[in-house]
Amino acid sequence: MSFQAPKGTFDWMPPRSELALAVRDAMSAPVRRAGYGYVETPTFEDTALFARGVGESTDIVSKEMYTFEDKGGRSITLRPEGTASTVRAVLQHGLQNGPLPAKVWYSGSFFRYERAQKGRYRHFSQVGAEALGVEDPALDAELIQLAAEGFASLGLTGVRLLLNSLGCAACRPAYRAALQDFLRALDLDDATRARVELNPLRVLDDKRPEVRAQLGGAPLVTDHLCEACKGYHEEVRSLLTDAGVAFADDPRLVRGLDYYTRTTFEFVHDGLGSQSAVGGGGRYDGLSEMIGGPPLPGVGWAIGVDRTVLALEAEGLAAPRSSGGVQVYGVALGDEARRLLFSLLIELRRAGVTADMAFGGKGLKGAMKGADRSGATYAVIIGERDLAAGAAQVKDLASGEQAAVPLAEIVTTLKERLTQ
Repeated sequence: MSFQAPKGTFDWMPPRSELALAVRDAMSAPVRRAGYGYVETPTFEDTALFARGVGESTDIVSKEMYTFEDKGGRSITLRPEGTASTVRAVLQHGLQNGPLPAKVWYSGSFFRYERAQKGRYRHFSQVGAEALGVEDPALDAELIQLAAEGFASLGLTGVRLLLNSLGCAACRPAYRAALQDFLRALDLDDATRARVELNPLRVLDDKRPEVRAQLGGAPLVTDHLCEACKGYHEEVRSLLTDAGVAFADDPRLVRGLDYYTRTTFEFVHDGLGSQSAVGGGGRYDGLSEMIGGPPLPGVGWAIGVDRTVLALEAEGLAAPRSSGGVQVYGVALGDEARRLLFSLLIELRRAGVTADMAFGGKGLKGAMKGADRSGATYAVIIGERDLAAGAAQVKDLASGEQAAVPLAEIVTTLKERLTQ
């Protein structure tokens, strides 16, 4: 084979791919129950959308975006994150003119030219949820609770929630000035010094040990919050406590994107090493204006599918699953039996039972090996004698017990057994 997946990417393959599907389902189910509607945006957008929305000073825009010129001479970028695209779509299609908040969720692939390592890929998958048009601490708390519910439904116990407030346009300038004064006195490289002047909060997000070692005495944003932001943050905290969502205050938590205001949060898992974040988000009340839209407050999150799968594996929750994950496996001996079994499997699938069969004219021994490998609970075996008797052999693949069941009762019998 001469071709392989590009560096920094990987293929989801059975049985592990079933975990990725499980994560998408688990994280989307709570938001769908809360009235969030699905949106799907293009994989690529006008480069200016991300330059303006994500922020010129971010590593994403300055170093990591996959940007190219298309055949029409337009600068196009593979989306590095989902919020800017979602807000653009909401504005373009006028959802802000309908009932507010406009609640939407998405799932898809994203692209960043990262330094490839476990848990940090150049092509990755996320599930995200956004609520736009209302500034309300209850909305912030709702989204956080829904994400926590998704993680819990997967059986994860090692996910921790970190919470902070980044203030607003009224109180952040004073904090920004104090932080700049502190950072200017540190031993930093030229590129980081330039970032101090452009967006000093981004320096707090620097993961390099030589930088982090100097940040211990940095001023805290929580010490500079205005009364309105303090009250807003306390309400978010109170609502989460009432909802039974455990969290830890982290006054040094910042997000890697420029558009965040007030509530910011991150879900981390200690079993993943340096790439511990499995998701996060926050409020972004100025993003709409940044991309040319009207004032439209918003809050949202994105959960990393790839990292959540790693968290499941770290907790031993990633037991191997069979490719296809069928419940019933059919074995037919002879052409007439195969035609009958083919129709029977269609009936089972329509009844909600996952089912497969042996293909290629295999003998009984080879077909039963396929049944064992399929991970099915039951095998349905039909031979010439069974046809003559109008029945099929139903075998419990775990216990080995086998009994004849009339063909007319196969679907009902299997559904009953599988729900016991």
